[in-house]
Amino acid sequence: MRVNFRQADSRSAPAKSAAKRVSKLIRGIGWGMVLAGQALAGEYHLTIAEKRVDIGGEPQTAILADDGLPGPTLHWREGEDVVLHIENRLSEPTSIHWHGIELPYRMDGVPGISFEGIAPGARFSYRFPVKQNGTYWYHGHSGMQEQQGLFGALIIESAQPQPAADRDYVVLLSDWPQADPYRTLARLKKQSDYYNFQKRTVGDFFADIERLGLRETLSDRLAWGEMRMDPTDLADVNGSTYRFLVNGRTPQMAQHFLFKPGERVRLRFINASAMTYFDVRMPGLTMQVIAADGQNLQPLNVNGFRIAVAETYDVIVQPQAERAYSIFAEAMDRSGYAHASLSPRADWLAPVPPPTPRTLLTMADMGGAHAGHAAQGDNHLEHAEHAEHAEYGGHASQAGENLEAAKPAAEHAAHAGHHHAAMPPEIPSYQTLDYRDLRAETATPLGKPDREIELRLTGDMRRYIWSFDDVKYADAEPIRVKLGEVVRFRYVNQTMMNHPIHIHGLWQYLDIGAGAYNPKKHVINVRPGTTAVVDVPADAVGEWAFHCHLLYHMDTGMFRKLIVEAPDRE
Repeated sequence: MRVNFRQADSRSAPAKSAAKRVSKLIRGIGWGMVLAGQALAGEYHLTIAEKRVDIGGEPQTAILADDGLPGPTLHWREGEDVVLHIENRLSEPTSIHWHGIELPYRMDGVPGISFEGIAPGARFSYRFPVKQNGTYWYHGHSGMQEQQGLFGALIIESAQPQPAADRDYVVLLSDWPQADPYRTLARLKKQSDYYNFQKRTVGDFFADIERLGLRETLSDRLAWGEMRMDPTDLADVNGSTYRFLVNGRTPQMAQHFLFKPGERVRLRFINASAMTYFDVRMPGLTMQVIAADGQNLQPLNVNGFRIAVAETYDVIVQPQAERAYSIFAEAMDRSGYAHASLSPRADWLAPVPPPTPRTLLTMADMGGAHAGHAAQGDNHLEHAEHAEHAEYGGHASQAGENLEAAKPAAEHAAHAGHHHAAMPPEIPSYQTLDYRDLRAETATPLGKPDREIELRLTGDMRRYIWSFDDVKYADAEPIRVKLGEVVRFRYVNQTMMNHPIHIHGLWQYLDIGAGAYNPKKHVINVRPGTTAVVDVPADAVGEWAFHCHLLYHMDTGMFRKLIVEAPDRE
């Protein structure tokens, strides 16, 4: 509509006076909002469409946000109201889930749970206030679109001062499939170890006889055969079909980040993979971990950390030398790696470090045996964590990394929760990160849980079906809790695989014995044969997705609807 300014100027004197009063009132309200620190609206637009991309020499069809692999990094501010307009140019429905974000459940973006999805050719607008800050990400929650490239980073600026950094970079890790992900799943359904090309050989069999004796070797082989597993079965899908990426780039595409010696550099690691865990290290540098899953931690120094699918870790590094440093992220099964350089010059690239040796699973890693996991309790979690922690730490040593910062774990125990006013707290140091090292920056007293729910993580390798309590999602009833309850979930992993468990819309406080300083996370990795205990305050009404974040595990049934019900009204 066109505006006739001449006509507006011809208003009567009383009308002009009234308009001035209204205008003054509006300006007053606006300034009042600013002075009171009220939210400022942020409006964003994303278009989802297919695009041909070339990762590794063969063009493939991807599903992307704004033609980006990854999609654009979104920058929000804590306290603002965001409006996100999503346009679907695909020939199939789509969706975006805002991972780790507190929001009204209708804005959560899970088709069939919280909304209907975005139909082909349609638009949808997400609207919600931003109540938090930190490092998060977003991804598609329809079919295999996440695996086909629909994801991106999400950075929320804090309303409060944060640890100072001279530079701030997103390091978004992902796995890119060479095959159609539906075909990959079909192969796994027919043969669960289809992608395990690292199986042990006849030569290994005779070597084991020489090392262990015939009886023990045969017993070991029979036990693995009964489980339909192999000691090299660390990942369902691996580097035989995946390309591992940093910000959408292969190691050959030479992703780099610049710094000047002495600067503090913040690296925001996000694992946006569909199926791949990474072991991250930066030879020659100590990484100070300051946040996990967007939540600030009491800082701790490490030489390496494992990042499960969908987790995020923020670290600070302070390189002093005029040289290029590797950012090296190896797939957990050592079938490949992602690589980038932290460099003072764009034409200086760090060499790829020597790979760490491939590991073999043991029966201890599997929870002691194929059967009876449920009875083993929490102590077994500690056993498995210790075993893997020690092994990974040994790799760091072999790679010649800076181990000067490594100190006994007892230092951390002495540090936790005991800050002395007269001196700054010493930052504890470890070779590799362990969940038990994490301490929240601030205390969150939750009180005694109102009730406990045990959830067994289960699977059937003969049909490649994953489930909770042996029931796949299609046959399961929702889990119902009451608003205001604190529910203790006990995740008992009866399978031989890791599972990153994610609850939408709610936080999980992982019980590591730190009381009010237990870390607050949106994803909890549960190792094979272990139990993890989390307390979940049910503080948001709605219907939420609750699932393993490995895409093929979620798709085949390790998924539940969690309903937080409002109290009955009289």
